[in-house]
Amino acid sequence: MENNAFVNQVRGITAADAIPEERAAFIRKTYVHLVGAVALFAAIVSYLIGSGRGLWIAQTMLGGPYSWLIVLLLFMGVSWLAQSWARSSTSRYLQYMGLILFTLAESVIFLPLLFMAAVRSDGLTTIFQAGIVTGGLFLGLTAVVFLTRKDFSFLGPILAIGGFVALGFIVSGLVFGFGLGSLFAFVMVAFAGGAILYETSNILHQYRTDQHVAAALGLFASVALLFWYVLSIFMRRD
Repeated sequence: MENNAFVNQVRGITAADAIPEERAAFIRKTYVHLVGAVALFAAIVSYLIGSGRGLWIAQTMLGGPYSWLIVLLLFMGVSWLAQSWARSSTSRYLQYMGLILFTLAESVIFLPLLFMAAVRSDGLTTIFQAGIVTGGLFLGLTAVVFLTRKDFSFLGPILAIGGFVALGFIVSGLVFGFGLGSLFAFVMVAFAGGAILYETSNILHQYRTDQHVAAALGLFASVALLFWYVLSIFMRRD
């Protein structure tokens, strides 16, 4: 009976068509899970850096000429798997495993950047400042969606094409050994902002009321991308 009840719940309606109480509960659960993912990310990163394992992992990830390219390809594969799990329509356990897996992958791939930021800049100050700016931008973009109630789903194809173009530049830079510079970082901040608008809009207009785990993963991915390039800009500033 429990399995049938869960399947029936998964076949529920979108948040846009739900009654106000259900919609509010869905939105609350989504952002609670987002905060949980950010907290888990911070805990994993703190543990890896504090234990000394993080430095070894970061050095291994950057150890060879094509090591970072391999890491990116692995990260893309893990991200696809995690998102697939998070959207599972048959298992709540699998949904949570997807969110946890993605958070772990983000924690690991951030290690080299965090170590470089700590060494090249003013210790943890730059990381903290980048986090504050990221949080401010996220809150501002979220407010735009919730206040206007505008459907930003039209950004989906634009983000998909932009993502492939950005990936092409990143891979080319790794293969041919050229830097992408500050301009690329600013463009990617704008791209991440668009992704936040898109994912937040989906919470109101596209996701079903039982898909709070998948919605939280989508938001967390966009916030992590924004933080990455904001931190990169702060590092280049020095």
